[in-house]
Amino acid sequence: MEKNNIWKIEGTEYPAGRRTRVMIGLNGAIKGERICQGYVVIYKGGGIPAHEHENIESYTILKGTGIMTVGDEKEEVHEGDYIFIPSGKSHALQNTGEGELHMMFIYSPNTIVDHWAKEKEGTLV
Repeated sequence: MEKNNIWKIEGTEYPAGRRTRVMIGLNGAIKGERICQGYVVIYKGGGIPAHEHENIESYTILKGTGIMTVGDEKEEVHEGDYIFIPSGKSHALQNTGEGELHMMFIYSPNTIVDHWAKEKEGTLV
């Protein structure tokens, strides 16, 4: 059994206003074979910029409220909502609440998606 704790993973701070902790995956605290799973804390006013990739993905909102965009659709999301993101669909999440928005993502296959590097470079905002 491999066991870890989300809060023991330092994670990465992104300029768009969030910290992402990769729990399972190629770059995760635990190496995953087919999936990548992570925990994201989006600060008040922060978000995940619009991006797309070939991986299928889901977001699960654990705390807070925001606006989720998938393709041309925009919808308010709340604690307990989960969203499926098909392969190749542009998607973004913006925290619109008064506090932090906590969410968990999982995608497959477990590649390291390129939008993380683009965000750190400042080419994706």
